Amino acid sequence: QVQLVESGGGLVQAGGSLRLSCVASGLTFSNYAMGWFRQAPGKEREFVAAISWRRGNTVYADSVKGRFTFSRDSAKNAVYLQMNSLKPEDTAVYYCAADAFGAGRDDEREYDYWGRGAQVTVSS
Repeated sequence: QVQLVESGGGLVQAGGSLRLSCVASGLTFSNYAMGWFRQAPGKEREFVAAISWRRGNTVYADSVKGRFTFSRDSAKNAVYLQMNSLKPEDTAVYYCAADAFGAGRDDEREYDYWGRGAQVTVSS
């Protein structure tokens, strides 16, 4: 059974930092592209960042570029999203997702497995 478990969310003031973690189990981690998506209250889920399965290439949404960093640790079956210079508009539930042999793209329809999400709240 595949599981993706996010952690590291919380409440932070604007300008602060958080690091989200996502640990995967039940899959061959090295065969999966990984992505982060987020959903703010009353809005549709949107792409944040992704990393491809083969070369580890990363791609970011324009809204987080330069502030967020996506990394993976294959030895721990984990990916991380370092979020710096947080803004109130970053407030959302953040979801980790896995895409078998994926290119690490921004289309959520390409992802096979999803975590339950982690709440990030940024106060002004």
